[in-house]
Amino acid sequence: MEWTRLEEVLGFAEQMGYTRIGLSHCVGLTTEAKQLKDIFEERFTVESVCCKFSGIDKKELNLTQIDCDRYEAICNPIGQAMILNDLKTDLNIIVGLCIGHDILFTKYSGAPVTTFIVKDRVTGHNPSVALYSSYYGKKFKKWNSTIPFHKCHV
Repeated sequence: MEWTRLEEVLGFAEQMGYTRIGLSHCVGLTTEAKQLKDIFEERFTVESVCCKFSGIDKKELNLTQIDCDRYEAICNPIGQAMILNDLKTDLNIIVGLCIGHDILFTKYSGAPVTTFIVKDRVTGHNPSVALYSSYYGKKFKKWNSTIPFHKCHV
């Protein structure tokens, strides 16, 4: 209870004897990924791959764009995992991948995966805030009463 998450990941990687760390990051958190890379490079070899590395245009796949007047690449979490697998990383760290993308990355990663930053733009990438805030508590009570959940039948 004295170490930050950063210190815990560094200590864990050292104790496990890892030498190669992979960073899988969102383009929107490039600054944070670079800061993390700089810290880890003091002790490890670090390989980093951005979600947009594939360069496949959304238009080629008829995907919805945020801005139709510019080029937009799709994200490729499976490709991120495959690249880090090819680079033979010992531990992969997620930095702000979207929900679903983080799941796919984890599924296809050959190395163990931990998350350093969870993407949550509303809470400044700190999703536990929703549990501590009275505003969010009220919001979820109202939300839970209006959204029907499907129950499993046994």
